[in-house]
Amino acid sequence: MEHKSAALSSDWEDKANYSIDPSRNEVNYNARPTDVEVALGEEEVAHRNPIFRKLGGLFNKGVEARGIERVPEDERDGKHTIGLLLLWWSVNMVVSTIPIGLLAQAYYTLTFHSAVAAIVTFTALGAACTAFIATLGPKTGLRTMVITRYSVGYVGATIFSFLNILTQLGFSVTAVILGGQTLTNVSDGKLPLEASIVIVGVLALVLCFVGYEAMHYWERYAWILLFIFYCCMWGLAGHKGFDMGAQQASQDTGKAYAGDFLSFGGIVFSSASGWAPIAADFNCRLPSDIKPWKVFLLTWFGLMVPLLFVETLSAALMTVPYYAEAFEAGDAGGVLSAVFEPWGGGGKFILVIFSFSIISNCIPNTYSAALSCQTLLPAFQKIPRALWTILVFVIYTVAAVAGREHFSAILSNFLAILGYWIAFFVIVVLEEHYIFRYWFHKQGENSSGPARGYDLTAYDDWRRLPIGAAGIFACCCGVGMAVVGMAQVWYIGPIGALFGEYGGDLGFELSAAATAIVYPPLRYLEYRLVGR
Repeated sequence: MEHKSAALSSDWEDKANYSIDPSRNEVNYNARPTDVEVALGEEEVAHRNPIFRKLGGLFNKGVEARGIERVPEDERDGKHTIGLLLLWWSVNMVVSTIPIGLLAQAYYTLTFHSAVAAIVTFTALGAACTAFIATLGPKTGLRTMVITRYSVGYVGATIFSFLNILTQLGFSVTAVILGGQTLTNVSDGKLPLEASIVIVGVLALVLCFVGYEAMHYWERYAWILLFIFYCCMWGLAGHKGFDMGAQQASQDTGKAYAGDFLSFGGIVFSSASGWAPIAADFNCRLPSDIKPWKVFLLTWFGLMVPLLFVETLSAALMTVPYYAEAFEAGDAGGVLSAVFEPWGGGGKFILVIFSFSIISNCIPNTYSAALSCQTLLPAFQKIPRALWTILVFVIYTVAAVAGREHFSAILSNFLAILGYWIAFFVIVVLEEHYIFRYWFHKQGENSSGPARGYDLTAYDDWRRLPIGAAGIFACCCGVGMAVVGMAQVWYIGPIGALFGEYGGDLGFELSAAATAIVYPPLRYLEYRLVGR
């Protein structure tokens, strides 16, 4: 195999000189890239340049070599179909989901009933965004940020990739801070918070360094024990005594209430839709003929079940006065310690398990952030995905240590802003898929195969992708409307200010609406002028 690998690595940069026949997994050096599908096999990827070849021993032992390269059909199978459900259960049934429900009463003075109404409504909407993006993975065999190149072009996808890196770093920062807080509380402060953060982060790094297969196997089972512990939390809190009317006196009314509801809803939406920029990364190895509705439903329920279960529980915890006081004194980590306090040493052991549950949440964040690093610039694709995961780990660990004392403020601000860009990102990909790719298919362009309307040989060639001007401008309009409708501690837009002193956050709703209106006519004009 050495002669074939050497040839591949030496000629990789000149894609115009060769392409790959997926039916035979052979290289045809006389074919144009438009003649056959360009999709490198795993072994070819592992030998593409000297950096990859130096890591050959790791790749031979199971570390995933593939980064953003398209997965050929002969390397796909359905063995991780159940992962469309169980992966998201494990990712979201972690301790970092608990603070979201706590914020409803602590920051927005909502009663338990109002909190649950917001959680159900906005989680369903956010999960639908993620589930739609997930359907594109098997169709194309591509990672999420690469798929966006068909909507916003190479430059637009680079912008999206940068935003996604920030998003996944933000998720990881909040996750390891909470995991570290929990571990430090268990040790009664003997283990410094900085050390706890590093320990949790390192354990997460190991699995995402190995890659796709290792992550799926871990996430398939990680949720089970956590689900049992959450059921125990319901029992312990019930024994302490829920007071469902505890927040009734402090809940706002009228426009102020609407503002609180919308602002908290934006955070809930972001917690579910925040997975959309990475949703296709974990199913691009599934067969292309899997039914889209099956992918959608498994992903949607995979998000809905754990998010509703955990966020409703955490909202209920704040109706117990003792836990509300614990939140004031020790943030989310203090609440967890208070819940399991009656069980003494056994409770501390459970808290240790909870602190390490963060691993399940950090794995997809780190993995996909590394893929987005490869998508930023062509030169970055020459560096293996596994090495990018190490850099991502270092960045979010340093950031977590720096912001370790401001967890709730970081979480609240991060999740609220996150929803703004997720909204316009999902809209341009959705409209491109259901309007323009369908139209291209009807015109006979790229009409064969499951990804009808997509020229899958062009995913890495900016000259054949859309220029992206329409998509980028539409997203800029979305940004403008998000600013007008946002309501943050540091800024309240004119529309957001209509909901009272603290405003009401309509950022993601207005961002989505503006993008949805502007994108179709501009994209049609772009196609007529440029032809792609």
